[in-house]
Amino acid sequence: MAAPDDVFSDDITFPASDGFVLAATLYLPRGAKRNAVLINSATAVPRKIYRGFASYLARRGSAVLTYDYRGTGGSRQPSLRSGQPVSLVGFKATMADWAERDAAAAVAWMRQRYDTMPLRYVGHSFGGQALGLLPNNDEVSRALLIAAQAGSWKLMAAPERYRVLLMLNLVGVPLTHLMGYAPGRAGLGEDLPKGVFLQWVDWVMRERYMFDDEGLIALANFPFYHGALRALCIADDPWATRPAVELLCAGFTSINPQIIDIHPAEAGVAKIGHFGFFRPEHRDTLWRDAAEWLEQDSE
Repeated sequence: MAAPDDVFSDDITFPASDGFVLAATLYLPRGAKRNAVLINSATAVPRKIYRGFASYLARRGSAVLTYDYRGTGGSRQPSLRSGQPVSLVGFKATMADWAERDAAAAVAWMRQRYDTMPLRYVGHSFGGQALGLLPNNDEVSRALLIAAQAGSWKLMAAPERYRVLLMLNLVGVPLTHLMGYAPGRAGLGEDLPKGVFLQWVDWVMRERYMFDDEGLIALANFPFYHGALRALCIADDPWATRPAVELLCAGFTSINPQIIDIHPAEAGVAKIGHFGFFRPEHRDTLWRDAAEWLEQDSE
């Protein structure tokens, strides 16, 4: 973690493209700013998980924004009476909304605020998938995808693929229909809006994940991305396996994405998995390499 006097952070809000208010945190270096970086979360993961990495990038001279998708984290409004998060029953949202309305608005906000700086994009899991769906992804000059994949269950490592298959279909879907939302205590992480969870399950069950969803109009935005793209494939990640990462990267037909395999031993640890990249123990290894790549001048 960066020392408090190295980085300034501020909790803010900004509107999604349809006006929905999203919660965010802006990290700024105390000195000169050279880059703007947008960090896009994984499914059911609050933005606070990324604060260590965001602070690290800010200390190196980047203005960094993290945010929560609608219906999650700080973007799930509290009840005026109890102060607790309001119920997600009846809350309308899909994963496509997260990309086309929330992530696209975050890109626009950063592009407008830091219009003289190159805009970098960090996407973790779904955050990496979202890049291709953005109508304004051409505003991004360099994108780092971390454990981001076309998450078909068949491309997950065994036995995890079978656990996911059973958990989603025998527990997750019935429970979501029963309760009106997907409860995080069922093993998801955070609670998810019903539409988000059901669209995610639909994609997971397909051979080519979202690429087989003929109703997903935003797939047409993948070729608009022309920036540099590096995808980190974590060797012990049972979800974002090499075939799944390759399938996602193949969607960016206008560029030649670079896929980097990372083995835990190379980072001096026993395991990394789907979420471990963002642990502060990787500051002098994985974080440094990622930051140096993000800070490069784009071709």
